[in-house]
Amino acid sequence: MRVLAAAGLVVAGAVTSLSAVAVHERWWGLPLAVAATVLALAALAPGWCSRVAFAAGWAGMLAVLASPRPEGDYAVSRDLPGYALLGLGLGVLVAGLLTLPRPGRPAGGRSSTRRTPSDTVICQAPRRP
Repeated sequence: MRVLAAAGLVVAGAVTSLSAVAVHERWWGLPLAVAATVLALAALAPGWCSRVAFAAGWAGMLAVLASPRPEGDYAVSRDLPGYALLGLGLGVLVAGLLTLPRPGRPAGGRSSTRRTPSDTVICQAPRRP
């Protein structure tokens, strides 16, 4: 179930990025894209199947759209708004990865059992006490 949610968040991130590229040239477009992206990242819980999935979809779509098109032009402009959008993409990816919870640490505090890296499952439901 969590893998399905992660796939949905990858698609949501890609759609958000596509929308940001579509409006980044307008005077109101880049601030709106930044606000929507930052609010979505802040609303998602840190984790591989939530915030990182959204960030990966966002940055992946931006990478596809920033590459040259067959006509020889680009969807992301080579001016200040375009470079700001590329910087936002890098920031989204870094923020998604830097806010991951530390492995082997429970959210509530210290634990008497030591976990090894092989115990970590990428997309698992949180355990209830």
